[in-house]
Amino acid sequence: MRVIAGAAKGRTLKAVPGMNTRPTTDKVKEAIFSMIGPFFDGGLALDLFAGTGGLGIEAWSRGIERTIFIDREKISIDIIKLNTEAAGMGRHAEIYRNDAERAIKLLEKRGIAFSIVFLDPPYRLIHMDELIVDMAQRSLLEDGATIVVEHDAGHEYPDHIEHFTLLRKQKYGDTAVTLYRYSPSSADGGITDANE
Repeated sequence: MRVIAGAAKGRTLKAVPGMNTRPTTDKVKEAIFSMIGPFFDGGLALDLFAGTGGLGIEAWSRGIERTIFIDREKISIDIIKLNTEAAGMGRHAEIYRNDAERAIKLLEKRGIAFSIVFLDPPYRLIHMDELIVDMAQRSLLEDGATIVVEHDAGHEYPDHIEHFTLLRKQKYGDTAVTLYRYSPSSADGGITDANE
């Protein structure tokens, strides 16, 4: 694994040992950023279920001002620390060990809002639609925020979620990526053709 583009381009990232964490492949990562970026002008990113931290590091390398990384596993937290150091993120990275639901409640107390959220949970967890609605209700998303959900290709997330517009659905072998935009001013959370 490596950082594909931007300030930390070419930096090698470590994987989490064992089979419990499934890092986003460079191919899928490159596809994600070609869809949502490819570069950014500041903003705050959240890498929830961060694993290796690869997605949040890539976002920072491409112009996001700061990324908050959250994972519940100590081994993942240790790897994220190594990877953010290797990328040279310094104070642009915040790393916390916590589960997703508890972390969201703590982030709400800080009064911050994210412009990009990466959700790459273990594939057995298929409630990311509920999670992003919860985040919106807690004012954790900027108007126009992009949500990236990486999940098992056998699972379909809904086209319509309250205040979220489906931008794209794409499959890469066993992995699928579903992209939403947070549109609180949209009455019906309209949809664009995912196959365009």
